[in-house]
Amino acid sequence: MRPLTEQDIRSSFVNCSKGEAKRLAVPRDLDQRPWDDLDFLGWRDPGAPDRSYLVVPRDGRPTGVALRFPTSQRGFLHRSMCSLCLTTHRGGGVSLMTARKAGAAGREGNSVGVYMCADLACPLYVRGLRVPDSGSRLEESLTVEQQIARTMGNLTAFLDRLTA
Repeated sequence: MRPLTEQDIRSSFVNCSKGEAKRLAVPRDLDQRPWDDLDFLGWRDPGAPDRSYLVVPRDGRPTGVALRFPTSQRGFLHRSMCSLCLTTHRGGGVSLMTARKAGAAGREGNSVGVYMCADLACPLYVRGLRVPDSGSRLEESLTVEQQIARTMGNLTAFLDRLTA
């Protein structure tokens, strides 16, 4: 992924108003992000524990999505699997992220959801650069490049539902 600026990020959002995009918390460490190892930029809002954001390269430009997730998790003893990268986590490591749909459907209150890594670090898990709290990822016969393609295909399917 190419490095993004704060302006790139703020102007990329498809499911919130320009005012909301102007007010959201953008990471201050953009110059320190491992851009070569990221397929998308994801972060949680430190000032709003139920909000997170994704910016995905799509059709040659960044596409931003505002997400919400539950602040309280239940069932901390179970394992859950991320629907994007297929990494398993214990307890609250996977969360249902919901996003207001883009356009008129979103203004009517429609949303879509996906279970994903609560820390939004799917690209790092797939590449083995971050280890999930469960200690490891499931062994797969796919190459890392194939796993990246699958993760991005799953993310694209979510974005397609969001913008439809």
